[in-house]
Amino acid sequence: MHALLNVAVMAARRAGAVLGRNFNKRDKLTVEKKGHNDFVSSADLAAERAIIDVIHKHYPDHAIHAEESGVHGESDHVWIIDPLDGTTNYLHGFPVFAVSIGVQVNGRLEHAVVYDPMREELFTASRGAGAQLDEHKIRVSGNKDLDRALIGTGFPFRQADAELGPYLSMLGKVVKNTSGVRRPGAAALDLCYVACGRLDAFWETGLQPWDLAAGTLIIREAGGIVSALDGGENHMETGHVLAGTPRIYRGLAKLCSKEIKAIVAP
Repeated sequence: MHALLNVAVMAARRAGAVLGRNFNKRDKLTVEKKGHNDFVSSADLAAERAIIDVIHKHYPDHAIHAEESGVHGESDHVWIIDPLDGTTNYLHGFPVFAVSIGVQVNGRLEHAVVYDPMREELFTASRGAGAQLDEHKIRVSGNKDLDRALIGTGFPFRQADAELGPYLSMLGKVVKNTSGVRRPGAAALDLCYVACGRLDAFWETGLQPWDLAAGTLIIREAGGIVSALDGGENHMETGHVLAGTPRIYRGLAKLCSKEIKAIVAP
């Protein structure tokens, strides 16, 4: 395991331990509202501090791009951190959430970790070395038929007024033309589930770089495709993402081309 990935794993496990300790003490957490359907708790903040402490113990000069504390430091190495992806789930006791850490070197994603502390599942990837779940190699599913595909999604909430109409139209088409749709509420895990074949594809709008960084590399190293909804490479900037096995990805893009155009260029 590459040294940077090893540190990312240590940091993710440390944050996962923080989240686990607080999960059954949620009534004692301090919770603040950042925006509509967007919350931060003292558990998020403690997990993020734990991650940054581990990183800076080993790499004190590396830069940080974290959900809660923002961007600090300047370096060719940037750690993109979501200490608790699925905060709303966590605060309601719904056990679907994860720690997500991506390592960017000279502007390119090189290492990724997504850790699910409830299931103790560790997804990892390094560029060119493949993707793993608990150190076992993973690949996207071999499903080639859209009507047999299981698709993941997330509801729009940051720009819901602008995106809800075309999103619901897209959702309707996907429901009618696939074997099912799931909305667990933690995008980093959704992306990893595509990577290991539990889902055949995933789409969502309005995400942030820390939601997408690690999962992007993990899917690509597992043989899948990740892009913006319109196929561009700027999904980390737009927050609109479409991911899947090559065949199902193309099928969804074709099926929902009208709705995708409406979302991308309202």
